[in-house]
Amino acid sequence: MAYLFTSESVSEGHPDKIADQISDALLDNFLAFDPESKVACETLVTTGQVVLAGEVKSDTYLDVQSIAREVINTIGYTKGAYQFSGDSCGVISLIHEQSQDINQGVDRATKEEQGAGDQGMMFGYATRETGNYMPLALDISHKILQELSELRRESKEITYLRPDAKAQVTIEYSEENEPQRIDTIVISTQHDPFDENDEVMLAQIKKDLLEILIPRVKAQLPAYVQELFNEEITYHINPTGKFVIGGPHGDTGLTGRKIIVDTYGGKGAHGGGAFSGKDPSKVDRSAAYAARHVAKNLVAAGVADEVLVQVSYAIGVVEPTSIFVNTYGTSKVALSDGAIAQRVREIFDMRPFAIEERLKLREPIYLETAAYGHMGKEPRTITKTFESPYNGKVVKEVELFTWEKLDYVEKVKEVFTPEFKKQPAGKV
Repeated sequence: MAYLFTSESVSEGHPDKIADQISDALLDNFLAFDPESKVACETLVTTGQVVLAGEVKSDTYLDVQSIAREVINTIGYTKGAYQFSGDSCGVISLIHEQSQDINQGVDRATKEEQGAGDQGMMFGYATRETGNYMPLALDISHKILQELSELRRESKEITYLRPDAKAQVTIEYSEENEPQRIDTIVISTQHDPFDENDEVMLAQIKKDLLEILIPRVKAQLPAYVQELFNEEITYHINPTGKFVIGGPHGDTGLTGRKIIVDTYGGKGAHGGGAFSGKDPSKVDRSAAYAARHVAKNLVAAGVADEVLVQVSYAIGVVEPTSIFVNTYGTSKVALSDGAIAQRVREIFDMRPFAIEERLKLREPIYLETAAYGHMGKEPRTITKTFESPYNGKVVKEVELFTWEKLDYVEKVKEVFTPEFKKQPAGKV
């Protein structure tokens, strides 16, 4: 029987995402000036206020207030009318030194023996559903809001947009788990007040989003996804009505409160740990990236059409306590999921320091992850500049989204090729 599945995304101006971006900007600056920094930064944003808290062990000192203000202004909160502005908000720092009890569980005589920064389980997921091996509903949701952000910044076709927004996409699947059509799209976007009455205002917003935004989103998608758009889609545009009050003035934002948006939109599983503001010694972040790297390379190598990878750790212990693989019955190899997991152990070194080294996680690469998902983005190399009144200027060339690279496909094929099931004649 056909079924419906839904995923949502939020914009970079959503209160929780503002908090994530501030936390990751602080992390990047700590790592830029001291790559060995241990950081766990949390941010709270509300009307006219930012509160920074957390634990840091670093040889550098930062002007954290200026970093927070720059992030807020870059997102687009620059006007007094928003009741939250990078130039005028208060910024309170409650950051203190990392607990020695935690640090002693991580540091070792050699970096290779570095223990996990916490206990817990982390998940990685990949599917052939899209070209970037991400769930389709989440991928479309991200693209809707990224394009909405572009329209807001252009200020040509739609001039009334404000930074806060959310999108949600529901897709109908067949019994064979194949996408059949888009059933529902929900978009809520903050906007300037209109001179007209509410009905006229809502009609204008809906018209603009359906006639300008959606065609721009469709144009970015491959043909097979464009075919899922149809005349029967139910659109809910600003379904509560007027959305002038938004951002931190409308809702308090906290670091780490959008973990499903950050990962797979409800597909697969999640271990519960947030990412932003945490340096890579915290396996909540680094092992989740490593698990995505494993899952994506397994799917790209043809081992299965859909893969979930779980890895777990004990705080201060080097080796993971378990590695689990679920192929959801889509495996193309004559091995049980347990046997696949054993081979994953042989191919991928999942010790915390090995993950840091393999994925180059001690670089200031994290601000770019903090909106529109940590997974599914294109790996790329960029140059970033960091300036500090205490540390001078640092220019770094860094590689973003290394966990999205398909650099282990050949290694995976080499190990699994003898086990690939024979396909019936004429089938690939």
